Amino acid sequence: MEWKIPGFGNIEITAIVSDYNGTLAVNGKLIPGIADQIIALSKRYTVHVLTGDTYGIAAEQLDGLPCELHILPKEDQAVAKKRFVEELGSQHCIAVGNGRNDGLMLKAAEIGIGVIQQEGAAVDALMHADLVVNNINDAFSIIKDEKRLIATLRS
Repeated sequence: MEWKIPGFGNIEITAIVSDYNGTLAVNGKLIPGIADQIIALSKRYTVHVLTGDTYGIAAEQLDGLPCELHILPKEDQAVAKKRFVEELGSQHCIAVGNGRNDGLMLKAAEIGIGVIQQEGAAVDALMHADLVVNNINDAFSIIKDEKRLIATLRS
């Protein structure tokens, strides 16, 4: 998907990279409606989910959904998430997250979206995001609606 955002630039997004716990899930379980959102987004983008899998059920929760799950080592997750985005081509990624270990990923991505939700959001994630929303459904709605994204990011 290609967007022309005045003052932000012309961007071409091919991938959505999302944190799992605190972003797509609460207490390890997918937030209601997220499965449908992933299905809709996968028609335009490759969807990647990055997690340390704190609760050990991410694969079960995402089973059958059109996304790629990447379980990361427990240590240095912030660097691993940033590196993942860079290897995909950060200029083609939207990253979504809420945790301290998401800050570098949000900064590296062409567009970083911080989400707050029930777990709250780490200041590091908020400081490195291009925009912040109340919940993941709002984030995905903005991604799907070009005009909303442009209106938020233009200068």
